[in-house]
Amino acid sequence: MAKNFRVFYCDILFIQIFNKGFFHINTYKNKKVVVIGAGVSGQGLALLAKKLGAEVFVTEKNAINSEVKNIFSQNNIKFEENGHSQNVFDNADEILISSGLRPDTEIFKRAQNSGIKLTGELDFVIPNINAEKIICITGSNGKSTVTSLTGHILSKLNLKTGTGGNLGTASAKFTSEKFNAVVLELSSFQLERAQNNLKSSVSIITNLAPDHIDWHGSYENYAKAKSKILSLRNHDGWGIIQLNTNALTGKIITLSHSEQPLNNFSGHIFMDSGKAFLIMDGAKTCLFNYSDTNLIGEHNFENVAMSLTACRLAFPEHEQEFDNPKNLLDGFKALPHRCERAGEINGVLYIDDSKGTNVAASNTAMKSIKMRKVIILGGQGKGEDYAPLAEVVKAECEDAVLIGEEADKIRVALEKSGFKNIHMAKTMKDAVKISSELAKPGMCVLLSPACTSWDMYKSYKIRGEDFCNCVKELANP
Repeated sequence: MAKNFRVFYCDILFIQIFNKGFFHINTYKNKKVVVIGAGVSGQGLALLAKKLGAEVFVTEKNAINSEVKNIFSQNNIKFEENGHSQNVFDNADEILISSGLRPDTEIFKRAQNSGIKLTGELDFVIPNINAEKIICITGSNGKSTVTSLTGHILSKLNLKTGTGGNLGTASAKFTSEKFNAVVLELSSFQLERAQNNLKSSVSIITNLAPDHIDWHGSYENYAKAKSKILSLRNHDGWGIIQLNTNALTGKIITLSHSEQPLNNFSGHIFMDSGKAFLIMDGAKTCLFNYSDTNLIGEHNFENVAMSLTACRLAFPEHEQEFDNPKNLLDGFKALPHRCERAGEINGVLYIDDSKGTNVAASNTAMKSIKMRKVIILGGQGKGEDYAPLAEVVKAECEDAVLIGEEADKIRVALEKSGFKNIHMAKTMKDAVKISSELAKPGMCVLLSPACTSWDMYKSYKIRGEDFCNCVKELANP
């Protein structure tokens, strides 16, 4: 068989033949497809459906910016914006659901009641990805770091690698050319609708903690959606999980700070005091020294260990290159607003963890950073219980500075726990100023809000940028 990718066209369908003999039957030629949503995910779905020969119509509840409109027009994709018309599904053969569409929206309910086939992003895109290996990553926290770092390591191995998914680059972007590896961050929203094989050689759940309960209805439903990343992997694919995560059977690698796993899994990542080890088949291999990375916090050491293990499992032929992990990790920096250094002033380190938008993320950040802290908390809540947050604040922090809509609720939880050093602030500038007056040399000021940003900012990124700017102003008044 020819090594190059070839396409054979038929009147009703065409068959794609890949270099390893994989046959993918495309049934979309001349099919009428409606895509709900014109965000990053929806754009990718629309362009891929068009490439496969479908007649595509995109419906978007908000305004579509001019750049996206031009892309649609150049590809002969029809669209509507600022609402969904009543006849949007007329004559449609299939409806493609972009990743962020909530199940309680009117348009989703209309799609469900239409009797037309509904297909989620992953079920539509994954069969069209042409990669030697696919690595899929999810989790409540840390998934973006693990995804980015895994892509970084594979690129250091000189493998042609595509990195994206929920991280920012739509998974559909990886359907136009052949890759050695595609690394995908997958959200619970994407996995909720996935039914088909993800084709993953390695699937990772970084951790699980309550999140997006408003979307899924319960923590059980949320965890079930996340766990699909294991049940839908290749039959011979590996899974990597925290030891306390409920796992399925199969080839599972666990991670914990104990050298001996509690159950009989296929392997174990042991997080020792200064090194991480992979234990498999009776052999104990050093993955890396914690000093090999510039990332901050024990949780990031776990992220590094999972990333290196995933790459080892997916590409064992590069075994010798993993003997120098420092080289593979070189050049990788913390992702913006994820325990990122914002500056150091008068011996006090300022850390931007604005991405800490739930209790579990903030608790992890506080426990992982081995310094006494002033913590900045607050924002718009997700309906979480702040009692666990209060207990960690009490154990890890000298003072807490509270901002945003949830400030009073967090204050009440802190007071109930017996924590007294509570300070209220109206703005981020006030919060940084108050924190700077409280922190002593050798301490850190940590922004890890345990809440979303939507009460004061359009995104956690803008909140983090404001924090960093306030730190800069403090250093250069």
